Amino acid sequence: MRSFTYVSAPDVPAALAAVADGDAKFLGGGTNLVDLMREGIEQPATVVDVSRLPLTAVEELPGGAVRIGALVRNSRLAAHPVIRARYPVLAHAVLHGASAQLRNMATVGGNLMQRTRCLYFYDDAAPCNKRTPGSGCGALDGFARSTAVLGVSDHCIATHPSDMAVALAMLDAVVEVESTRGTRRIPIGDFHRTPGDTPHVETALAPDELITAVELPPAPVAANSRYRKVRDRASYAFALVSVAAALRVEDGVITEARVALGGVATKPWRAAEAERLLVGQPATDDTFRRAAEAELAPAITREANAFKVGLAVRTTVATLRQLATGGGAA
Repeated sequence: MRSFTYVSAPDVPAALAAVADGDAKFLGGGTNLVDLMREGIEQPATVVDVSRLPLTAVEELPGGAVRIGALVRNSRLAAHPVIRARYPVLAHAVLHGASAQLRNMATVGGNLMQRTRCLYFYDDAAPCNKRTPGSGCGALDGFARSTAVLGVSDHCIATHPSDMAVALAMLDAVVEVESTRGTRRIPIGDFHRTPGDTPHVETALAPDELITAVELPPAPVAANSRYRKVRDRASYAFALVSVAAALRVEDGVITEARVALGGVATKPWRAAEAERLLVGQPATDDTFRRAAEAELAPAITREANAFKVGLAVRTTVATLRQLATGGGAA
């Protein structure tokens, strides 16, 4: 690990001042950044420890929204009674991520910023446009079983690894960020970027901006929501496919639907086409399957990851079927 300067920030202004000069990274729970520094993938000149900042509250806002501080630990978020009652899909997604030990350290802000787990990204002997822009993509002609089929480009097919962010995408969360220029709010759908020809630019966050909170708008439909994750083993594995969904059904007809996919795309993937096809239709397996197939129709597959299309369709159908029969509580 390359030597670096460590700064412990006592407050937000001090943290922002510490990164203003350039080559610096914020450190929250450290569950991803420390690994990347140990592997030599991240080599910041300065690490600004923000773990002591007062960003640890889960607050109910006027009008029904909920504000989650960026340093709320994942385990605390999943156990919070307001989250479990109003947004069970979020609690469920968090509990499907990593191990209990990691959830006790990982933070909401850090989870949004975690980087891909693509094998070629972690192998500094392999080409990777995300790690070293312009070097190529080893996954394109390499081992591609875990890679993305939606939102891909000729420069990168790495999946986004977060479970939590898939639920946040479904919930229309808003990311609050702060810099010395002020505060701004970024809709979660605009926060993560598809790779295009700049896969190393992964988010809309500027280098000197700090995530301070995530806001969940009121979403009554989310009371009937859940997160389903398919992985290679029952514990501590990233998603091959995951589905976050919420559904409202009245007299057998779908009146509101939200769906987001994980494990299949280069960013947390809001399934807008599936949602459009679901609303106004009978809540049947045939409706669920046609909507999921339409969402996956643009998929670009390789021999090793083509299975994800069918798996995503079946997982979406199973999740929506469960919600249609009142099985949404986490």
